[in-house]
Formats: sequence, C-alpha cells, structure tokens
Amino acid sequence: QVQLVESGGGLVQAGDSLRLSCAASGRTFSKPMMGWFRQAPGKEREFVSAISSSGGNTRYADSVKGRFTISRDNTKNAVYLQMNSLKPEDTAVYYCTTDPSWVRLVETKTPGYWGQGTQVTVSS
Repeated sequence: QVQLVESGGGLVQAGDSLRLSCAASGRTFSKPMMGWFRQAPGKEREFVSAISSSGGNTRYADSVKGRFTISRDNTKNAVYLQMNSLKPEDTAVYYCTTDPSWVRLVETKTPGYWGQGTQVTVSS
C-alpha cells in the first residue's frame, strides 16, 4: 500500500496564500505521477492539479490557473501545492493523490491512491 499524508491546510483570508505538502511512503511506485483534488461541502470532488514523475509536465484546472503552482521533490517523495490569491470558492478539503499512470491521473482523473485530506478555509 502507498500511504499519502497531507499537511499545510488552515484558515486564511481572501487574497492570502497557503502551501500544501504531501509525503508518500510505503510501497511507492517507480514512476509516481502525483496530483491534488479537492471537495467542497455539498459538491463533488474535482481535479485541481497534477505533476508527472519527473516534474516535467504539469496540469491545472481552469479555476486555479495562474494562482496555484504544483511542484515536487523526488528525494523526499513529496509534492507541494503553492496557493496564492486564495478565494472563498477555494474552500474545500484538499486530497493528495498518486498513480503510476499519467492518463488515469489527468485524463480519466481516477488515481488509485488518496491521502486523508487537509482542510483549507478561505474567508471573505
């Protein structure tokens, strides 16, 4: 089993910034693609961002383009999400995900492994 643990969530005001972190452990994949999803109260989970195993390719949901930046540190099996200019509509539980398949992560958006989630709340 691959284990994913998120951290860095919290309560901030609109316009503020947060950086989420995710550490992978256990039976990690040789070429792990990683990404972030989120779920707001009463809404379905949605794709936020993804990064390839080497870090060379990234993807972003239209709603966060220009505001969020995904990065990774393979020496630590970690992925990060820098969130700037936060809006109240960004309020959600954010989940770290991983899968050996880029297609499953960014096309079908059905990664095989999920973290427990970290709460991000943005007040107006």
